[in-house]
Amino acid sequence: MRHPIPDGDVLIHAGDFTRRGYTEEVDAFSTFLGTLPHRHKLVIAGNHELTFDPHTVNHGMSCTEAVCNEAVAQIKRRLVNCTYLQDAPATVCGVQVYGSPWQPRFHNWAFNLQRGQALLDKWNCIPADTDVLVTHTPPVGHGDYCILNRHVGCVELLNVVQNRVRPRYHVFGHIHEGYGTTTDGETVFVNAAICDFRYKPVNAPIIFDVPLPEGASKDR
Repeated sequence: MRHPIPDGDVLIHAGDFTRRGYTEEVDAFSTFLGTLPHRHKLVIAGNHELTFDPHTVNHGMSCTEAVCNEAVAQIKRRLVNCTYLQDAPATVCGVQVYGSPWQPRFHNWAFNLQRGQALLDKWNCIPADTDVLVTHTPPVGHGDYCILNRHVGCVELLNVVQNRVRPRYHVFGHIHEGYGTTTDGETVFVNAAICDFRYKPVNAPIIFDVPLPEGASKDR
């Protein structure tokens, strides 16, 4: 990496921590996380984590549902140095975080869903009191302009974020060309992609501060 990872209370990774989700890649990532000083490390999967999705875990080879689910469970257990979130919340120092890996269909990668109701059903599970939302896909119009010269983010996600959840921060990745931050005046949108579209780790980690709720402490 060109830029060192700065210290902090919480490290968030918004997916694509492997190339194809192979065991050795997951192990290397988990080991790397173990070297970092952050007290809390929150991770979601991205479309490259093929082995984290039962539909892509066997890389195109057929298997029964039970076998695929067990394979996914085994690979997830290898992430021993972080909290893995998949359509799940976490409370960190009183701050409400929610993580989800889904994105609009993108070739034959992991966690693909059709635009429309299928994705909306996932986003409707996001709690309304979420302070920091972590998804792999960007919402449409924020950090989602790609090399194809078009916006490829999720419309349904933007609607849920702006009209119901309204988190302080929305962290994502997926579209490497969209690195950086934007805001709609209420939510700060953070495309935290470290790699450029050639998969070179040239971008710096993005740092932000979240005020703790009244009565909360970093020591809890």
